Amino acid sequence: MIRVEKILAAGDWSGPPAGRITLDREDRHRRRAVLTAENGLSFLLDEASAVFLHHGDGLELEDGRIVEVLAEPEDLVEISADNAAHLVKIAWHLGNRHLPTQLMGGTLRIRRDHVIEDMVHRLGGRLSPLSAPFDPEGGAYGHGQTHGHDHSHDNGHAHGHSHGGHDHHHHHAGDHGHSHD
Repeated sequence: MIRVEKILAAGDWSGPPAGRITLDREDRHRRRAVLTAENGLSFLLDEASAVFLHHGDGLELEDGRIVEVLAEPEDLVEISADNAAHLVKIAWHLGNRHLPTQLMGGTLRIRRDHVIEDMVHRLGGRLSPLSAPFDPEGGAYGHGQTHGHDHSHDNGHAHGHSHGGHDHHHHHAGDHGHSHD
């Protein structure tokens, strides 16, 4: 089976691709996988460690052909604010909750979550739902992937969980007027 020889960052390659593969955010975080492009071209991605493929990246095959990676559109909300300082404050609150967030210059994008959307609204942010590819920031703990836990906000309890070397606790109030300490 033909193998991926090199991963080319979006914008670092040109020309028509030999194929395209559309993957959601979780499927773009890979170490080893047999993948099949939309035109039926199958190939092997085999990296030493897991990589995060971004929308527009090119997978250069051993024979020089390039397969374009496309991010599957997801249900997102775009967040805007009155000014950069206001947007930074909202971004701080999102980061404090370890939410995968895509930085878009003058706006932020997150996955749809009614509790978080309510928090952003209370902080004065403006919300615009959309369906689009999602390429969140990698951050200090990984490349935008989820941490494998659920942020349910429908009960009144506190729980702790680990993020690979550091622990913290979330306190949830049943009225959704909660904070993450």
